[in-house]
Amino acid sequence: MKNANSSKQDGRTAAGIILKKSFLTQGLKTEKRETVDRRDAKLAMAHIYVAMTALLLGGLAGLVQVMVRSGQFQLPFGIGYYQVLTVHGILLGLILTTFFIFGFQISAVSRTAGTLSDKQRFWGWTGFSVMTAGTIMAAVMVLLNEASVLYTFYAPLMAHWIFYLGLAFVVVGSWIGAFAQIARYAQWKRENGKQPGPLLSFMVVVNNLMWVICSIGVAVAVLFQFLPWSLGLVERIDVLMSRTLFWYFGHPLVYFWLLPAYMVWYTIIPKIIGGKIFSDSLARLSFLLFLLFSIPVGFHHQLTEPGIDAFWKFLQVVLTFMVVIPSLMTAFAMFATFESVGRAKGATGLFSFFKKLPWDDVRFVVPFIGMVAFIPAGAGGIINASHQMNQVIHNTIWVTGHFHLTVATTVVLTFFGAMYWLIPHLTGRKLTPKLNRLGIIQGIVWTVGMSIMSGAMHIVGLMGAPRRSNFSTYGGSEQAAEWVPYQLAQAVGGTILFIGIVLIIYIFLQLAFFAPKGVQEYPVAEVSEGAQQTPMFLENWKMWITICVALILLAYTIPFIDMMQNGPPGSVGYKLW
Repeated sequence: MKNANSSKQDGRTAAGIILKKSFLTQGLKTEKRETVDRRDAKLAMAHIYVAMTALLLGGLAGLVQVMVRSGQFQLPFGIGYYQVLTVHGILLGLILTTFFIFGFQISAVSRTAGTLSDKQRFWGWTGFSVMTAGTIMAAVMVLLNEASVLYTFYAPLMAHWIFYLGLAFVVVGSWIGAFAQIARYAQWKRENGKQPGPLLSFMVVVNNLMWVICSIGVAVAVLFQFLPWSLGLVERIDVLMSRTLFWYFGHPLVYFWLLPAYMVWYTIIPKIIGGKIFSDSLARLSFLLFLLFSIPVGFHHQLTEPGIDAFWKFLQVVLTFMVVIPSLMTAFAMFATFESVGRAKGATGLFSFFKKLPWDDVRFVVPFIGMVAFIPAGAGGIINASHQMNQVIHNTIWVTGHFHLTVATTVVLTFFGAMYWLIPHLTGRKLTPKLNRLGIIQGIVWTVGMSIMSGAMHIVGLMGAPRRSNFSTYGGSEQAAEWVPYQLAQAVGGTILFIGIVLIIYIFLQLAFFAPKGVQEYPVAEVSEGAQQTPMFLENWKMWITICVALILLAYTIPFIDMMQNGPPGSVGYKLW
């Protein structure tokens, strides 16, 4: 009897040990899925370090710009205004955004699809190295005043060939990094059979596909037009085609900036506010619609240019307006999430659910400001893309004000908001209450500065003030005198914005190096129980890519043939010196 009882007790003890081990093992697996691998975190942080360096230098150049335009400041040491303008546009429009997005996307794939393999991580580092080398090459040429060709680097402006080669390296390096991220998602699909992939990783794949497809345009222009021309291998360049290839890339670039912000809104914000994703299917469909309708629309930046038939401009304007649909889908999904959370916390009035949102949490407040800013930014975008209204604001500083509402407010504030959990998670630290409060202050400072500066740009743009220009060159003309108050307002707003940049750099350094050690959650929300099951056709990549390519061919094939055969003087075969 004793032996039997002992045997039973030993059995219960053994079973308990097994269950305990199983529970601990399960917990470890869960924790591993909820954290980014340290090796992947280092790769992500390497990208973000470059991005924050670009923010500081590009922001300083922006401050100098608005001071010069105000007429109250002269550039020292022979530095040119367009040299500063090029630094500002390229560092903030290309380098800051691309490096931060890739850092965030690497972490997102690692967090939701699993740790990168050694091979995938190797290609991630390779892409980072090529991009960084290209950035340095281009930056050196701009600093030497050998590439003051602005963010758009339009011909007939010519830069040093090293500048163009550097830009090519940035693009090719980004392709390498993008394919490394896509490869991890493809591995997850192979390992998990026929089921929808993780939503956040799915979004990363869509954004990378859009980036690779659209950046082919700028790569072709640089490698086959600008580089041979700057090397003296050819005497002529097709100006209209070079501009068309740039804007084939230039407008999807806006959505390459925007979609990572949407990733945060769809998948991260619901978790932060204590809710769930409203609909997995709606989120995936909205991203696929952006893939389809963001690329074949570049002509709406060229509505005043000769050499492009009006029908093709009109077609691309229609396709441009199609992106309103996924934008409204996103707005609906986000406010449905907000209301669901508010109602669950006891809100009963029509808009009383807003009071229940975490207004003391910087991770929510700062991205929410970005969401609100997208309302006037989207309205301005409709004006920019409209056939008739574009005539009023084309090539005025209104367009610059619009860009500062979209990328420099909606996108950048969402990135800043993500930093408060992303950076400490990747560095093994914690967001402190002090940094949380300082982050809210920084968001308010940024909002005030941008409201003043962008608002002044929009108003004076309607008065005819040109973009890309140093207003002080207009002398004492009557028209220029009317612009003076708005130029001064831009300088005030730009100064406040630079204070915001100093604050965010300080916060970044604290989160990366000095905040207390700890574990910061990488918040990824679950899908609501009431959401319908995600249909698998949303992951039929062959179908969606085929439709995307078909739309591109429809929008561009005949116009390109027409450019080659019937280009106007000053475009095809134009000799540039």
